[in-house]
Amino acid sequence: MKRVLDIIASAIGLLILSPVFIVVIYLIKQHDGGPIFYHARRIGKGGQEFAVYKFRSMVVDADRQGAAVTISGDDRITPIGKFLRDTKLDELPQLLNVLKGEMSLVGPRPEDPRYVEKYTPQQRRILDYPPGITSAASLTYRNEESLLSGDDWETQYLNQIMPDKLAIDLEYCDRANIGQDLILILKTIFSMFA
Repeated sequence: MKRVLDIIASAIGLLILSPVFIVVIYLIKQHDGGPIFYHARRIGKGGQEFAVYKFRSMVVDADRQGAAVTISGDDRITPIGKFLRDTKLDELPQLLNVLKGEMSLVGPRPEDPRYVEKYTPQQRRILDYPPGITSAASLTYRNEESLLSGDDWETQYLNQIMPDKLAIDLEYCDRANIGQDLILILKTIFSMFA
């Protein structure tokens, strides 16, 4: 049932949001002429690696110029990219991942392979669930970038933020149902305008 809803909702979402896609594509291209999309390598259900689609919000080849996690004040973020990140519009292309069956609308956010390697056996249970565009943890940590600053940002991420996000999402996944998914989707939409 969840997969059927994912297919229907992502197809409708892509259709309704196509004017937004056109405007964002135009703005990205006007800024620096670089690629429109960024394909982030992530780990999904069953430990399978796949490419998450995002509107590019950073300079070209940003992943070769710095950290895997974006931190507060990251100078790789473009002006249009800041707006896309603040509004979460950079995540909209993940509707394509949902349509392809790599992701769900709601589920734990997929993580970078480098950080998945550091999961404890308990945390690896998160890989039993399909990753999602939104999750309980992504709403809790909506402004994660602002929490990561200084030279020890990665230690902070690995020791505090990542374990907390995994705990929140595991708790949610263990009791998830369609009603709760709809509530999370509505909260996510509302947070884009708040």
